[in-house]
Amino acid sequence: MNRVLKVRALLAALLTSGTLLLPSGTLAGGSGAPVAAATFKNPVLDINFPDPFILKAGNVYHAYATNGVNGNVQHAESRDLTHWKVVGDALPTLPDWAQPGLTWAPEVSHLGGKYQLYFTARDLDSDKQCVGVAVSGSPAGPFTPAGRGPIVCQVSEGGSIDPSPFVDSGGAAYLLWKNDGNCCGLPTRLYLQKLSADGLHLTGKPNILIQNDQAWEGRVVEAPTLHKQGGVYYLLYSGGAYDSSGYAVGYATSTKVGGPYRQATENPVLVSRGVVAGPGHQSVFSDAGGQTWLVYHAWTNGLIGDSLGYRSMRLDRVTFSSGRVKVSGPTTTPQPAPRP
Repeated sequence: MNRVLKVRALLAALLTSGTLLLPSGTLAGGSGAPVAAATFKNPVLDINFPDPFILKAGNVYHAYATNGVNGNVQHAESRDLTHWKVVGDALPTLPDWAQPGLTWAPEVSHLGGKYQLYFTARDLDSDKQCVGVAVSGSPAGPFTPAGRGPIVCQVSEGGSIDPSPFVDSGGAAYLLWKNDGNCCGLPTRLYLQKLSADGLHLTGKPNILIQNDQAWEGRVVEAPTLHKQGGVYYLLYSGGAYDSSGYAVGYATSTKVGGPYRQATENPVLVSRGVVAGPGHQSVFSDAGGQTWLVYHAWTNGLIGDSLGYRSMRLDRVTFSSGRVKVSGPTTTPQPAPRP
Protein backbone atom coordinates (compact mmCIF):
# COMPACT_ATOMS: atom_id res chain seq x y z
CA MET A 1 0.00 0.00 0.00
CA ASN A 2 1.48 3.37 -0.99
CA ARG A 3 1.85 6.25 1.48
CA VAL A 4 -1.30 8.12 0.38
CA LEU A 5 -3.46 5.02 0.76
CA LYS A 6 -1.96 4.31 4.19
CA VAL A 7 -2.82 7.84 5.38
CA ARG A 8 -6.38 7.50 4.02
CA ALA A 9 -6.82 4.17 5.79
CA LEU A 10 -5.55 5.60 9.07
CA LEU A 11 -7.90 8.60 8.84
CA ALA A 12 -10.83 6.33 8.10
CA ALA A 13 -10.02 4.16 11.13
CA LEU A 14 -9.78 7.17 13.41
CA LEU A 15 -13.07 8.57 12.15
CA THR A 16 -14.77 5.22 12.63
CA SER A 17 -13.51 4.98 16.21
CA GLY A 18 -14.62 8.54 16.94
CA THR A 19 -11.22 9.69 18.23
CA LEU A 20 -9.79 11.98 15.57
CA LEU A 21 -7.77 14.74 17.21
CA LEU A 22 -8.07 17.86 15.09
CA PRO A 23 -5.23 20.37 14.72
CA SER A 24 -7.22 22.92 16.75
CA GLY A 25 -7.04 20.65 19.79
CA THR A 26 -10.68 19.53 19.65
CA LEU A 27 -11.89 15.97 19.64
CA ALA A 28 -14.17 15.10 16.73
CA GLY A 29 -16.52 12.38 17.89
CA GLY A 30 -18.03 9.84 15.53
CA SER A 31 -21.66 8.73 15.44
CA GLY A 32 -22.94 12.13 16.55
CA ALA A 33 -20.74 12.31 19.68
CA PRO A 34 -20.28 15.81 21.13
CA VAL A 35 -17.18 17.80 20.30
CA ALA A 36 -14.99 18.19 23.38
CA ALA A 37 -11.89 20.28 23.93
CA ALA A 38 -8.63 18.37 24.47
CA THR A 39 -7.12 21.23 26.45
CA PHE A 40 -8.24 24.49 28.03
CA LYS A 41 -6.64 27.61 29.39
CA ASN A 42 -7.72 29.83 32.27
CA PRO A 43 -9.76 31.91 32.66
CA VAL A 44 -12.62 29.83 31.25
CA LEU A 45 -15.02 32.79 31.51
CA ASP A 46 -13.09 35.98 30.93
CA ILE A 47 -15.62 38.51 32.23
CA ASN A 48 -16.42 39.92 35.67
CA PHE A 49 -17.99 36.80 37.25
CA PRO A 50 -17.15 36.88 40.99
CA ASP A 51 -17.84 34.19 43.60
CA PRO A 52 -18.60 31.43 41.06
CA PHE A 53 -20.49 28.21 41.79
CA ILE A 54 -21.02 25.34 39.33
CA LEU A 55 -23.89 22.83 39.33
CA LYS A 56 -24.42 19.99 36.83
CA ALA A 57 -28.01 19.21 35.83
CA GLY A 58 -28.48 16.63 33.10
CA ASN A 59 -25.83 17.28 30.47
CA VAL A 60 -25.53 21.00 31.20
CA TYR A 61 -23.25 22.75 33.67
CA HIS A 62 -24.69 25.89 35.25
CA ALA A 63 -22.48 28.61 36.72
CA TYR A 64 -23.84 31.31 39.03
CA ALA A 65 -22.09 34.46 40.24
CA THR A 66 -22.45 37.69 42.21
CA ASN A 67 -24.47 40.52 40.68
CA GLY A 68 -23.05 42.37 37.70
CA VAL A 69 -24.02 43.70 34.29
CA ASN A 70 -25.90 40.45 33.64
CA GLY A 71 -28.29 40.79 36.58
CA ASN A 72 -28.81 40.06 40.28
CA VAL A 73 -27.46 36.51 39.89
CA GLN A 74 -25.34 36.14 36.80
CA HIS A 75 -25.95 32.78 35.11
CA ALA A 76 -23.88 31.01 32.45
CA GLU A 77 -24.16 27.57 30.84
CA SER A 78 -21.72 25.08 29.31
CA ARG A 79 -21.73 21.51 28.04
CA ASP A 80 -17.97 20.98 28.29
CA LEU A 81 -16.87 23.25 31.20
CA THR A 82 -14.46 25.15 28.95
CA HIS A 83 -16.81 27.09 26.67
CA TRP A 84 -19.37 29.19 28.52
CA LYS A 85 -22.31 31.32 27.42
CA VAL A 86 -23.88 33.92 29.69
CA VAL A 87 -27.64 33.37 29.48
CA GLY A 88 -29.03 36.01 31.82
CA ASP A 89 -30.27 36.60 35.36
CA ALA A 90 -31.27 33.57 37.47
CA LEU A 91 -32.94 35.82 40.08
CA PRO A 92 -34.60 38.65 38.09
CA THR A 93 -36.87 39.68 40.99
CA LEU A 94 -35.45 40.30 44.45
CA PRO A 95 -37.52 39.73 47.61
CA ASP A 96 -39.25 42.72 49.21
CA TRP A 97 -36.75 42.75 52.09
CA ALA A 98 -33.70 43.15 49.82
CA GLN A 99 -31.98 46.29 48.57
CA PRO A 100 -30.93 46.07 44.88
CA GLY A 101 -27.31 46.00 43.81
CA LEU A 102 -25.78 43.88 46.59
CA THR A 103 -26.69 40.30 45.65
CA TRP A 104 -23.61 38.21 46.38
CA ALA A 105 -22.24 34.67 46.27
CA PRO A 106 -25.18 32.53 45.03
CA GLU A 107 -25.12 28.73 45.31
CA VAL A 108 -27.74 26.14 44.33
CA SER A 109 -28.97 22.82 45.75
CA HIS A 110 -31.50 20.26 44.50
CA LEU A 111 -33.82 19.05 47.27
CA GLY A 112 -37.36 17.68 47.23
CA GLY A 113 -37.61 17.85 43.44
CA LYS A 114 -36.93 21.60 43.36
CA TYR A 115 -33.84 23.78 43.00
CA GLN A 116 -32.97 26.16 45.84
CA LEU A 117 -30.87 29.26 45.20
CA TYR A 118 -29.17 30.64 48.32
CA PHE A 119 -27.96 34.21 47.99
CA THR A 120 -26.73 37.19 50.00
CA ALA A 121 -28.56 40.54 49.86
CA ARG A 122 -28.80 43.76 51.86
CA ASP A 123 -31.66 43.60 54.37
CA LEU A 124 -33.60 46.88 54.30
CA ASP A 125 -34.63 46.69 57.96
CA SER A 126 -31.22 46.02 59.51
CA ASP A 127 -29.00 47.47 56.74
CA LYS A 128 -26.88 44.32 56.98
CA GLN A 129 -26.07 41.66 54.42
CA CYS A 130 -28.25 38.58 55.08
CA VAL A 131 -28.97 35.21 53.47
CA GLY A 132 -32.12 34.50 51.48
CA VAL A 133 -33.44 31.56 49.46
CA ALA A 134 -35.37 31.33 46.19
CA VAL A 135 -36.93 28.33 44.42
CA SER A 136 -37.35 27.10 40.84
CA GLY A 137 -38.30 23.93 39.02
CA SER A 138 -35.30 24.46 36.73
CA PRO A 139 -31.62 25.09 37.47
CA ALA A 140 -31.77 27.89 34.90
CA GLY A 141 -34.51 29.65 36.84
CA PRO A 142 -36.07 32.07 37.04
CA PHE A 143 -35.88 31.58 40.80
CA THR A 144 -38.69 33.00 42.94
CA PRO A 145 -37.88 34.29 46.44
CA ALA A 146 -39.28 32.12 49.24
CA GLY A 147 -40.45 33.24 52.69
CA ARG A 148 -41.05 36.72 54.05
CA GLY A 149 -37.48 37.51 55.03
CA PRO A 150 -33.91 36.19 55.22
CA ILE A 151 -33.31 32.69 56.53
CA VAL A 152 -30.09 33.80 58.25
CA CYS A 153 -29.45 37.34 59.49
CA GLN A 154 -26.98 37.69 62.38
CA VAL A 155 -27.38 41.43 62.87
CA SER A 156 -25.43 41.46 66.16
CA GLU A 157 -22.50 39.73 64.40
CA GLY A 158 -22.37 42.12 61.43
CA GLY A 159 -24.77 40.19 59.19
CA SER A 160 -24.53 36.86 57.34
CA ILE A 161 -23.07 36.14 53.88
CA ASP A 162 -21.70 33.42 51.60
CA PRO A 163 -24.33 30.64 51.92
CA SER A 164 -23.26 27.21 50.71
CA PRO A 165 -25.49 24.10 50.74
CA PHE A 166 -24.10 20.63 51.49
CA VAL A 167 -25.86 17.26 51.26
CA ASP A 168 -24.23 14.52 53.31
CA SER A 169 -23.88 10.92 52.15
CA GLY A 170 -26.91 9.93 54.25
CA GLY A 171 -29.10 12.57 52.59
CA ALA A 172 -29.18 15.16 55.38
CA ALA A 173 -28.84 18.70 54.02
CA TYR A 174 -26.97 21.57 55.67
CA LEU A 175 -26.27 25.23 55.02
CA LEU A 176 -22.90 26.83 55.67
CA TRP A 177 -22.31 30.57 55.86
CA LYS A 178 -20.11 33.27 57.39
CA ASN A 179 -21.00 36.04 59.79
CA ASP A 180 -19.96 39.37 58.26
CA GLY A 181 -18.00 40.52 61.29
CA ASN A 182 -15.19 42.14 59.30
CA CYS A 183 -17.69 44.80 58.22
CA CYS A 184 -17.77 46.08 61.79
CA GLY A 185 -14.53 45.17 63.55
CA LEU A 186 -15.85 41.82 64.83
CA PRO A 187 -14.43 38.28 64.50
CA THR A 188 -15.57 36.20 61.53
CA ARG A 189 -16.72 32.61 61.89
CA LEU A 190 -17.94 29.86 59.58
CA TYR A 191 -21.26 28.30 60.60
CA LEU A 192 -23.15 25.12 59.72
CA GLN A 193 -26.80 24.33 60.44
CA LYS A 194 -29.18 21.63 59.26
CA LEU A 195 -31.75 22.42 56.56
CA SER A 196 -35.35 21.25 56.30
CA ALA A 197 -36.14 18.60 53.67
CA ASP A 198 -37.29 21.26 51.20
CA GLY A 199 -34.20 23.40 51.82
CA LEU A 200 -36.24 26.47 52.74
CA HIS A 201 -35.72 26.61 56.52
CA LEU A 202 -32.97 26.01 59.05
CA THR A 203 -33.58 23.50 61.84
CA GLY A 204 -31.79 22.78 65.09
CA LYS A 205 -28.88 24.90 66.25
CA PRO A 206 -25.89 26.31 64.35
CA ASN A 207 -22.37 24.97 64.84
CA ILE A 208 -19.32 27.23 64.74
CA LEU A 209 -16.72 25.45 62.60
CA ILE A 210 -13.71 27.79 62.56
CA GLN A 211 -12.82 31.43 63.28
CA ASN A 212 -10.21 33.74 61.78
CA ASP A 213 -7.24 33.00 64.02
CA GLN A 214 -4.37 32.35 61.61
CA ALA A 215 -2.04 35.09 60.37
CA TRP A 216 -2.71 34.54 56.65
CA GLU A 217 -6.48 34.95 57.22
CA GLY A 218 -6.20 38.51 58.50
CA ARG A 219 -9.60 39.93 59.42
CA VAL A 220 -11.70 37.34 57.62
CA VAL A 221 -12.54 33.73 56.86
CA GLU A 222 -15.32 33.38 54.29
CA ALA A 223 -16.72 31.42 51.32
CA PRO A 224 -17.13 28.03 53.05
CA THR A 225 -17.28 24.90 50.88
CA LEU A 226 -17.81 21.44 52.38
CA HIS A 227 -16.70 18.30 50.54
CA LYS A 228 -16.73 14.74 51.87
CA GLN A 229 -14.39 12.04 50.59
CA GLY A 230 -13.04 8.87 52.16
CA GLY A 231 -14.88 9.49 55.42
CA VAL A 232 -13.27 12.91 55.88
CA TYR A 233 -15.09 16.25 55.78
CA TYR A 234 -12.98 18.88 54.02
CA LEU A 235 -13.95 22.47 54.79
CA LEU A 236 -12.44 24.77 52.18
CA TYR A 237 -12.60 28.51 52.71
CA SER A 238 -11.05 31.80 51.65
CA GLY A 239 -9.13 34.23 53.84
CA GLY A 240 -7.52 37.64 53.61
CA ALA A 241 -8.74 40.83 51.93
CA TYR A 242 -10.64 39.97 48.74
CA ASP A 243 -9.21 42.98 46.90
CA SER A 244 -5.58 42.11 47.56
CA SER A 245 -2.99 39.62 46.39
CA GLY A 246 -3.14 38.14 49.90
CA TYR A 247 -6.56 36.62 49.26
CA ALA A 248 -6.14 32.82 49.22
CA VAL A 249 -7.76 29.44 49.89
CA GLY A 250 -7.18 27.17 52.87
CA TYR A 251 -8.92 24.18 54.44
CA ALA A 252 -9.76 22.38 57.65
CA THR A 253 -10.78 18.76 58.26
CA SER A 254 -13.01 16.72 60.55
CA THR A 255 -14.42 13.20 60.84
CA LYS A 256 -17.83 14.63 61.80
CA VAL A 257 -19.94 17.05 59.79
CA GLY A 258 -20.40 19.35 62.77
CA GLY A 259 -16.75 19.30 63.76
CA PRO A 260 -14.50 19.91 65.50
CA TYR A 261 -12.46 21.06 62.48
CA ARG A 262 -8.70 21.43 62.46
CA GLN A 263 -7.13 23.97 60.12
CA ALA A 264 -4.31 22.59 57.98
CA THR A 265 -0.77 23.54 58.91
CA GLU A 266 0.14 24.04 55.23
CA ASN A 267 -2.53 26.69 54.66
CA PRO A 268 -3.08 28.46 52.34
CA VAL A 269 -3.12 25.96 49.46
CA LEU A 270 -4.13 28.27 46.59
CA VAL A 271 -2.32 31.61 46.45
CA SER A 272 -1.48 34.42 44.03
CA ARG A 273 1.07 33.47 41.42
CA GLY A 274 2.41 35.48 38.51
CA VAL A 275 -0.42 37.36 36.80
CA VAL A 276 -3.08 35.54 38.88
CA ALA A 277 -3.92 37.74 41.87
CA GLY A 278 -6.24 37.02 44.79
CA PRO A 279 -7.58 33.56 43.88
CA GLY A 280 -10.52 32.57 46.04
CA HIS A 281 -14.22 32.16 46.78
CA GLN A 282 -14.01 28.58 45.62
CA SER A 283 -16.43 25.69 45.28
CA VAL A 284 -15.94 22.02 44.37
CA PHE A 285 -17.60 19.89 41.71
CA SER A 286 -16.84 16.71 39.73
CA ASP A 287 -16.74 16.16 35.98
CA ALA A 288 -18.16 13.12 34.17
CA GLY A 289 -14.93 11.21 34.73
CA GLY A 290 -15.05 11.68 38.51
CA GLN A 291 -12.23 14.23 38.61
CA THR A 292 -12.80 16.87 41.29
CA TRP A 293 -12.33 20.49 40.26
CA LEU A 294 -12.03 23.78 42.05
CA VAL A 295 -13.89 26.69 40.48
CA TYR A 296 -12.79 30.09 41.78
CA HIS A 297 -12.27 33.68 40.76
CA ALA A 298 -9.09 35.73 40.49
CA TRP A 299 -8.31 39.24 39.35
CA THR A 300 -7.73 39.46 35.63
CA ASN A 301 -5.37 42.36 34.83
CA GLY A 302 -4.02 41.87 38.33
CA LEU A 303 -3.65 44.41 41.11
CA ILE A 304 -1.69 47.53 40.21
CA GLY A 305 -1.60 49.99 43.09
CA ASP A 306 -5.19 50.88 43.87
CA SER A 307 -6.41 49.87 40.41
CA LEU A 308 -8.29 46.55 40.19
CA GLY A 309 -9.07 44.48 37.15
CA TYR A 310 -12.08 42.15 37.22
CA ARG A 311 -12.69 38.76 38.79
CA SER A 312 -12.84 36.11 36.07
CA MET A 313 -13.85 32.44 36.50
CA ARG A 314 -11.16 29.75 36.58
CA LEU A 315 -10.92 25.96 36.96
CA ASP A 316 -8.12 23.83 38.34
CA ARG A 317 -7.86 20.24 39.50
CA VAL A 318 -8.14 19.52 43.22
CA THR A 319 -7.52 16.22 45.01
CA PHE A 320 -8.61 15.02 48.45
CA SER A 321 -6.60 12.19 49.98
CA SER A 322 -5.74 11.07 53.53
CA GLY A 323 -6.92 14.32 55.04
CA ARG A 324 -4.90 16.50 52.64
CA VAL A 325 -6.03 18.88 49.90
CA LYS A 326 -3.88 19.61 46.86
CA VAL A 327 -4.83 22.23 44.29
CA SER A 328 -3.03 22.08 40.93
CA GLY A 329 -3.07 25.80 40.34
CA PRO A 330 -3.49 28.58 39.72
CA THR A 331 -2.70 27.71 36.10
CA THR A 332 -2.27 29.99 33.12
CA THR A 333 -0.96 27.49 30.55
CA PRO A 334 -2.97 24.89 28.57
CA GLN A 335 -4.22 22.01 30.74
CA PRO A 336 -5.99 18.71 29.94
CA ALA A 337 -9.67 19.54 29.68
CA PRO A 338 -12.38 18.23 32.01
CA ARG A 339 -14.41 15.26 30.84
CA PRO A 340 -17.91 16.63 30.14
